[in-house]
Amino acid sequence: MASHRRPKQPSRTRVTVLTTAAAAAVALSANAANAAPSEKPSKDEVKSKVDKLYEEAEHATEELNGAKEKQEKLQKEISTIQDNVARGQEELNELRESMGLAAAAQYRTGSIDSSLQLFLSSDPDDYLDKASTADQLSAQQVEALKKIQKKQRELAQDRSEASEKLKDLSTTRAQLAKNKKEVQAKLAEAQKLLNTLTAAEKAALAAEDARASRSAADRVELGNTAPASGRALAAFQAAQGKIGSPYVYGASGPSSFDCSGLTSWAFAQAGVSIPRTSQAQASAGTRIYSQSDLKVGDLVIFYADLHHVGFYAGNGQILHAPRTGTVVRYESINNMPFQFGVRI
Repeated sequence: MASHRRPKQPSRTRVTVLTTAAAAAVALSANAANAAPSEKPSKDEVKSKVDKLYEEAEHATEELNGAKEKQEKLQKEISTIQDNVARGQEELNELRESMGLAAAAQYRTGSIDSSLQLFLSSDPDDYLDKASTADQLSAQQVEALKKIQKKQRELAQDRSEASEKLKDLSTTRAQLAKNKKEVQAKLAEAQKLLNTLTAAEKAALAAEDARASRSAADRVELGNTAPASGRALAAFQAAQGKIGSPYVYGASGPSSFDCSGLTSWAFAQAGVSIPRTSQAQASAGTRIYSQSDLKVGDLVIFYADLHHVGFYAGNGQILHAPRTGTVVRYESINNMPFQFGVRI
């Protein structure tokens, strides 16, 4: 006999849940369809972000340069200490050999004293601390032992200093690698932003940059401001000879430069050694706080953290290596936040 049971109806609660979910799905679909696509940043927004990234990259570059300079200094110091240790060890060996020959001569004559035997088998520092033992030594033996004692202390001090500097070098190398990655990351992020622009927008940005600065081919009116000194003028003229050379982070010539790489290289051509980084160059001479007091060849420091430097060129112009993607060129001193000048 066929069953005449009525099919089971869904509960009111389940129907309500399903209806609500369906309504929500429809609403989400409608919102997605009506929503405007994610807006592409404008050319000006991209430029602002890229400029900020370039500034951050330059700051990291100066830290990179500082770490490089410290690494080179430590390597030289360690090499010098290691040379001193090697020479000191040779001198110590010669002193010990001389003492040993004296002992051998005494042994052959049967006159070797117990004090000398003690020296040959123990630490002379401990040995000389015993007055009763020292009394048994001849004046010549005492002098020889004192030389050995002094040389051992010097070698121990040199080895300790070398060990500390090696630790410092390891830390500096790690900082160097970190700074390099930071620079590369900033530059890559800037390039990614630039790649979102159309060809027309990129051309417009290039035109704006050209109007804000002076290219190597432009004639720039520098006025007749006097040079700060003969060596400052020589450095400035050396930098002028590099107009058009590309900016490369960490570079210090002769074919590419970053900002402090250009200034340190140029002064080196004038026979003057100045620090490698802009922060250190900011303290390398007499500070000039008024732009009206600047003279040709003065260093000009920009930004509150002192991460950019160039040469004062006269008539409100500077000569510098601006940033990635540019070349050594003239530019208005007012294009960046001026802090002070430095007269070397």
